[in-house]
Amino acid sequence: MMTVVGLTGGIACGKSTVASFFAALGVPVVDADALAREVVAPGTPGLEEIVARFGSEVLDAEGELNRAALGEIVFADAEARRALEAITHPRIAALGQRRLATLAAENHSYALYEAALLVEKGLHRAFGALVVVATSPATQIERLMARDGLSRAAAQSRVDAQLPMTEKVELADFVIQNDGDREQTRAEVALTHRALSRTFASNSAGEQP
Repeated sequence: MMTVVGLTGGIACGKSTVASFFAALGVPVVDADALAREVVAPGTPGLEEIVARFGSEVLDAEGELNRAALGEIVFADAEARRALEAITHPRIAALGQRRLATLAAENHSYALYEAALLVEKGLHRAFGALVVVATSPATQIERLMARDGLSRAAAQSRVDAQLPMTEKVELADFVIQNDGDREQTRAEVALTHRALSRTFASNSAGEQP
């Protein structure tokens, strides 16, 4: 049996960069954000249901989902947000399960499921292990300012709106500290990969660790 390992972190902590380093080592990664885009692509039942619920104004000129327009609706209305989640979450979960089942048949010892809110939604308990990508709040703020062109106050408010990093770290089986340069992070990923591979090595033979 292939073990699925959760990969999460705070905003601007470099979770996607860490996932790419794991992928370069041959670890399959299922990205929840990519799944979320896939289930609402043009022509999908997911997008059709969103348009039926929220109207054609959530589409752009090419007929694709206008995430900004939809975001303005759902972030200001809890009922609308729940309606959107009822459309997308089951589809994301089902697609993720299909992707993981395909990977399991390929004899991998473990795979990563990358998602931002695993701890906040209590989903971390479903995984064989949890990897948290962490940085200091100061690093998060500096990266947000550089990446998104935010003021310091706006970046601070986004960091403050999330679950404190310390709470995620406390629940982690492995922590990858990503305050340094890319090569330092790459080295931490390699160490974590070796530890995970040793832990779940028997899975490639079809046995439980």
